[in-house]
Amino acid sequence: MRQTLLILWLAIGIPAIAQTNTKNFEALDVFDLEYASDPQISPNGEFVVYRRTGFDIMKDRSKGGLWLVHVNNPNAHHKLTSRDANESQARWSPSGDRIAFVSSTSMGNEIYVYWVEHGTMAKLTQLENSPSNISWSPNGSQIAFTMKVHTKPPVIASMPAKPKGAKWAKSPRITDRLKHEADGAGYLKPGFTHIFTIHAEGGAARQVTSGNFNHGGRLSWGKEGSHIYFSANRGKDWEYDFRNSEIYGVEIKTGLISQLTERSGPDMNPMVSPDGKHIAYLGFTDKVQAYQINNLELMDLQGNAKRSISNDLDRSISAAVWANDSKGMYVQYNDLGLTKLGYMDLNGKLAPWVSDVGGTTLGRPYASGSFSVSQNGMIAYTISKTDRPANIAVISKKHKNARTLTQLNDDLLSYRTMGVVEEIWYNSTVDNRKIQGWVVYPPQYDKAKKYPLLVENHGGPILNYGPHFSAEIQLYAAAGYVVFYPNPRGSTSYGEAFGNLLYNNYPGEDYNDVMDGVHELVNKGVVAKDKLFVTGGSAGGIMTAWIIGKTNEFRAAVVAKPVMNWISKTLVADNYYGYAHSRYPGQPWENFEGYWKFSPISLVGNVETPTMVMVGMNDLRTPPSEAKQLYHALKLRKIETVLVEIPEASHGIASRPSNLITKVAHTLAWFDKYL
Repeated sequence: MRQTLLILWLAIGIPAIAQTNTKNFEALDVFDLEYASDPQISPNGEFVVYRRTGFDIMKDRSKGGLWLVHVNNPNAHHKLTSRDANESQARWSPSGDRIAFVSSTSMGNEIYVYWVEHGTMAKLTQLENSPSNISWSPNGSQIAFTMKVHTKPPVIASMPAKPKGAKWAKSPRITDRLKHEADGAGYLKPGFTHIFTIHAEGGAARQVTSGNFNHGGRLSWGKEGSHIYFSANRGKDWEYDFRNSEIYGVEIKTGLISQLTERSGPDMNPMVSPDGKHIAYLGFTDKVQAYQINNLELMDLQGNAKRSISNDLDRSISAAVWANDSKGMYVQYNDLGLTKLGYMDLNGKLAPWVSDVGGTTLGRPYASGSFSVSQNGMIAYTISKTDRPANIAVISKKHKNARTLTQLNDDLLSYRTMGVVEEIWYNSTVDNRKIQGWVVYPPQYDKAKKYPLLVENHGGPILNYGPHFSAEIQLYAAAGYVVFYPNPRGSTSYGEAFGNLLYNNYPGEDYNDVMDGVHELVNKGVVAKDKLFVTGGSAGGIMTAWIIGKTNEFRAAVVAKPVMNWISKTLVADNYYGYAHSRYPGQPWENFEGYWKFSPISLVGNVETPTMVMVGMNDLRTPPSEAKQLYHALKLRKIETVLVEIPEASHGIASRPSNLITKVAHTLAWFDKYL
């Protein structure tokens, strides 16, 4: 008998070993994931430098270093420096001989330069705060960047001197600013962001802009190197006119600032053409509504001859780069849940190139990704796959098939059986609109079985999910659930009218769009009608709370970081000033009934579904008080409920790997309890 088993083992040994070594994706695998971001191709198209982000299981933090890969020899792939530090914002000099980047030090973040030929580097700065938006001058002699400059807080009272050695309470925080805190960052110290320049060989950083205004975003040098173009709001009422920004130019030697645009709405990301004749930028005329698409705009260097060149594309352009001949631009945009790259000439004619950009949001399958272009038209971008986080790929007109240069997760995910992602379309019962969603099937899926369904609602709500890798979704599928994540009305990538259907109507018929997808899967026999579960975070938490207030079809729900009461949320959140007139007409005290009408807490008397409520204890976007309103109401009504508060977590609960695992584990434990 033993000999027979040995012969059988030898006969099937290799497949048996492969099967043994392949298993489903599991929680601790999250710490082994890596992803590529911010690919920057060299001017000659020979190399790509990019940020490679992984996780430290002992420190429970992400860490990113810069890596260099040869376009025609991907085996020539190595870390840019030997430093054990966080590195980011790599930018090639115009001649391609140097790379400027930002790196952490014991004293803060500083700008470094790396010489490609010799592999040496030098630290250029010793700055008060972290630099951003670094940009080389056309001749490579200077580097521009933005940095916050602190100012003194307002003083209201003069405190008496405390006795020597006394331990008094900490001084109060005093603010008189509209925006004084931000989720994830907490209290914002007083100050303003300014533009600086520094010589590319080091020296003193020189402040170029002045005044109590924030000068930020992408910096673009004029061809002659005498001006820098940027976006800001330098208006008298800038603090309250927060949706507005304009394009400005600053003369570097004198600091003289010229305003080039003047419409109501955001004008941002100026880009001077290589021939120095035009400035392209992104923006729109503000119609004051829930969703408005970014257009690609064009003007001359004096701010004249303005025109939009993307009017025929009913999609929001998220990024653009000039072609080297100045006859068109490479653009990135979302379309039907996909992030695409294409070439648009100056008459607005679009030629799509690729539709698989993304992969840089590991938690949930949001649109993401970025790209850069060499002087010869080679594009480097982050390529998205349903079963892999982002890698680096390149494509050009000569080589229209993309080539993937990196394989960051093959050592892990080649030995995991992942859930298969499938696109579905169905009709809304409200108005027969076509609605898009995705279904993820468990590993070893058996069509003969009816599985439990887990609905994952996306945040925003002015965002979209797509067929991208998601650690959370894959863990749900590995646990045996069919996962459904839809893009109901209000989602981006389907045009401005579709996204704006939620204006003064949120939550509204987006609820019907979600439920229509659920019923589609039930009717097709994919999932069991009596095994439905629902979850979502942020706007997805709002939708989940709204759903269980409207229907009892779900066995259990997990409502993560929700808004329960628009009146209280709007006046407490870090972005409290941004809701009136774009979400609902008027302020809460001017439109009390309207704000209450769309508050999920108004439906809490209908809820019978066992509900877990989850929130980060440092959440400033949807504060814990919102989650507690739901939990307390359900407790008073004696509905099965539990409150999960995650210490030191802001709105982005899953930003730390252990918290991502915590979120998924508690969600699955709650659902399994009622399965």
